[in-house]
Amino acid sequence: MKHSLLPLLLLSMCVMLPQLTETAKAQSNDLVLDYDATTLTEEQKAQDPVFLAYPKSMTEKIKQEVTFTCSQPVEGLGPFSVSATQQVIFSPGNLQYQASTKTWRFAEHQWNYIGDANKNISSSYSGWIDLFSWGTGDNPTKSSTNNSDYSTFTDWGVNPISTGGNAANLWRTLTKDEWVYLFHGRANAEKLFGLGTVNGVQGTIILPDGWSTPSGLTFIPSTDKGLAWLEINYYNSKGDNFSHNTYTSSQWEQMEANGAVFLPVSGNRYGTSVDDVGTNGYYWSSTPNGSSYAYFVLFRSNNLNPEFNNSRHFGLSVRLVSGL
Repeated sequence: MKHSLLPLLLLSMCVMLPQLTETAKAQSNDLVLDYDATTLTEEQKAQDPVFLAYPKSMTEKIKQEVTFTCSQPVEGLGPFSVSATQQVIFSPGNLQYQASTKTWRFAEHQWNYIGDANKNISSSYSGWIDLFSWGTGDNPTKSSTNNSDYSTFTDWGVNPISTGGNAANLWRTLTKDEWVYLFHGRANAEKLFGLGTVNGVQGTIILPDGWSTPSGLTFIPSTDKGLAWLEINYYNSKGDNFSHNTYTSSQWEQMEANGAVFLPVSGNRYGTSVDDVGTNGYYWSSTPNGSSYAYFVLFRSNNLNPEFNNSRHFGLSVRLVSGL
């Protein structure tokens, strides 16, 4: 009997537990996998090992090779409502890229950012960058200041993120409307974010739905300290936003364990010039505005605007999400 009579199934496995694709699920009741997951080494799981499979309905065990893609489970922070029908988890750090190895990763800590070294952006740079022009998931080192070079959007989340599951299409960028809903549309939105300082780094803290502050810690929404919604953004005339909350690294570990997100003030890039590092935060959305601009979140000492917009060629931060 020919092997071509047997179905070839592409299955994925994470941490030794098979998670079947939709195609595989339809046939899984009639499939026998000839492997023992408990015997796999970490090296074997990292190399997409090949196993044998055969339909149990067949009278003769005629086996066929089936490829298993072994990827890490997706882990994130949340959950966060970004529309009336959608919740997401946030990645555990800003997106970073190393051109010399074509490697993507998330920052080790939420307060980490690259800063001035983004000026070295190039296709051969061996360091890491984290300020990307809009929609450059397919060309992250593009640094042209001509908006016409950014006419289409390729999401950074289409790429395998080495510390975020290491498989394609696990993550995505929020739309402008989702950022606005997060900060000003979900239930109790104005009480679920605040600006402050984490491990000495200024930034914006976003709390998940159903937040519970860890015992022994406090959280103060910036709207309780003078930050008020004015038509399309939050504004504070006192300009003291980053003094509202302060956490050490160990205190932040407790906040993070309960799902809190921190967006650091990682600045922006214009061509190969870097500015506003340590004072302003800029985080892309996937939404264009006309043919040359795109929307992003802007925050600084006196305001937070979830739908600011400017030229697409600017290099801004990227914090990805994954849907639930």
